[in-house]
Amino acid sequence: MASCGGASFLPLLHSHDTSALLSSSASALPLKRQKFSRIKARQEERNSSDVFTNVESLTRQTQQRSLSFTKGKPSTPILDTINHPIHMKNLSLQELEILADELREEIVYTVSKTGGHLSSSLGVSELTVALHHVFNTPHDKIIWDVGHQAYPHKILTGRRSKMHTIRQTFGLAGFPKRDESAHDAFGVGHSSTSISAGLGMAVGRDLLGKKNHVISVIGDGSMTAGQAYEALNNAGFLNSNLIIVLNDNKQVSLPTATVDGPAPPVGALSKALTRLQASTKFRQLRQAAKDVTKQLGSPAHEIASKVDTYVRGIAAKPEASLFEELGIYYIGPVDGHNIEDLVYIFNKVKEIPAPGPVMIHIMTEKGKGYPPAEVAADKMHGVVKFDPETGKQEKAIQKTKSYTQYFAESLVAEAEKDDNVVAIHAAMGGGTGLNIFQKRFPERCFDVGIAEQHAVTFAAGLATEGLKPFCTIYSSFLQRGYDQVVHDVDLQKLPVRFMMDRAGLVGADGPTHCGAFDTTFMACLPNMVVMAPSDEAELMHMIATAANINDRPSCVRYPRGNGVGALLPPNNKGTPLEIGKGRMLREGSRVAILGFGTIVQNCLSAAQLLQEHGVSVSIADARFCKPLDGDLIKKLAQEHEILITVEEGSIGGFSSHVSHFLCLNGLLDGNLKWRPMMLPDRYIDHGSYSGQIEEAGLSPKHIAGTVLSMIGEGKESLHLLNHFRVKDA
Repeated sequence: MASCGGASFLPLLHSHDTSALLSSSASALPLKRQKFSRIKARQEERNSSDVFTNVESLTRQTQQRSLSFTKGKPSTPILDTINHPIHMKNLSLQELEILADELREEIVYTVSKTGGHLSSSLGVSELTVALHHVFNTPHDKIIWDVGHQAYPHKILTGRRSKMHTIRQTFGLAGFPKRDESAHDAFGVGHSSTSISAGLGMAVGRDLLGKKNHVISVIGDGSMTAGQAYEALNNAGFLNSNLIIVLNDNKQVSLPTATVDGPAPPVGALSKALTRLQASTKFRQLRQAAKDVTKQLGSPAHEIASKVDTYVRGIAAKPEASLFEELGIYYIGPVDGHNIEDLVYIFNKVKEIPAPGPVMIHIMTEKGKGYPPAEVAADKMHGVVKFDPETGKQEKAIQKTKSYTQYFAESLVAEAEKDDNVVAIHAAMGGGTGLNIFQKRFPERCFDVGIAEQHAVTFAAGLATEGLKPFCTIYSSFLQRGYDQVVHDVDLQKLPVRFMMDRAGLVGADGPTHCGAFDTTFMACLPNMVVMAPSDEAELMHMIATAANINDRPSCVRYPRGNGVGALLPPNNKGTPLEIGKGRMLREGSRVAILGFGTIVQNCLSAAQLLQEHGVSVSIADARFCKPLDGDLIKKLAQEHEILITVEEGSIGGFSSHVSHFLCLNGLLDGNLKWRPMMLPDRYIDHGSYSGQIEEAGLSPKHIAGTVLSMIGEGKESLHLLNHFRVKDA
């Protein structure tokens, strides 16, 4: 036994009786480990050196060909032969490697002309090629968590010719979408859903007696969300065959970059994965297990598997054994840019009749292969059009800043005056603007990971201690934490301030990120104050208002996009508004238009159109949906023939609250004509923001047209609107 190398590693096994371990019978070995022992032996041969300890080791392999990133269309001879995944089946490993490089060139070329999500897709080129080479979609199901990384998948599944339309009106969606392709097994856009969906598909397959494979691809950033752990827990219990690919690139695949560089995933799991990848002891012990196998021959597979189990339990502790304690067999770390290893492991897992749930932990580099992305602070996660040779983006010079930046600067101003102001975000420091706040107040800004439920209740806990938490979450992402908003915040009247960015239509990101429902689901809560600014100055005043509300929760919804050039308060420090009080912006006679939020700008433009047409219009800015300004609504209803309410939100929102008020106060019992204008009761597909507003019927011309139709003007008057040019809101 001494010659088999045991003396070199047994002292590392602490004081445990290793001889008993090695002599234990094969019958004691779990069946699942017997199934995977050959995969493990192969993997250990690959892992014998420090291959996976850092980024340098990931890029140590020389490229099979020199990548070319120019303004011209790249030469892609192998990719040109691939119209569907079936065309990849007979490619050699060398050809697959070249295909992965050609995909990178194609993605850079395409996205440089359209904009979109770049670096996530570059990081999974080899993974995508390996998956489609080994598995057979759409019979086999691949679920891409979030979906930012799915551009290579789209190209290989028959959509290459349409990639120039991605994220554009009537073009390809930026995320996998079931009605776009049979190869898109599950629609995504939000984080951490892939394991749950994959497990449901796997169990459904088993119940129906099918034999296909299900693969969930999830990033380490997405593993910061509770839903991923809930799914893992259930997967281990149900024991259905499910392959989980953990794509570990040490970054959340969201716009998380801070002013100092990229933001890694937060939380204990991320730290554990990092320790696992860098653990010299871990690799030494597993190499020793491989040596035992070599010395004892083929019967030693069972022993090697046993040693491997023991080694991972004592060396990696929670890192590797965490998943196995949940009943998930763990393989890794694996070089996610080594196609040979990926293909081998996927094939072996595929061949096993009943592996149960398996996690394959791969290491990748976000932005891999494209130098400008590799060195960029945000790895060029989301980009506008850019020069493929240099990576320089063609960002238009804007006269005003984004609402996100105005929010962040105003919150900093509040925090300068009040030490109790703190900020919380869910892995979205860049997207929410809180990277600016974090730079100024690092001890008062909290990134909780992609964990909106936790973010809300964490904020509630802060509020109980007298702090002033500003919980800043995209409108569509706050949907994930709604029970906590109701039960943990509103029911207890805790003064948490919810800042809901990306409210309303969001353009190219489409319905997955559209903030259509926040007014509806927040204003129905008994204790919630609901505000929406009509411009950037009003946003700053509402932040000051929220900071001043200490007896109940409040929220502010504001859009993606830039301000309108309003005069800002000194030093970006707003003045608290009177709760539940709107304002008149324009006095008219026959028609009143009451707007909620930045759609007020379209109402003002509509009033200009109508004035040129001889119609006098009053414009009011509601400011608050809850509580409503009852006096203002009464004034508008009693002094005008027509009242129109306008909002960039769903049915059941601001207009619904106004209609209740009008009915309960008898204001609809007379001659008043009232019409609500809101987003249609359907999802609006991705495209330009202006195109979405037109589709929703909320443009200035639509508002003016509604007025003209209500005052009895004929079709000729409506046609005149097309001759007027108005400022795009």
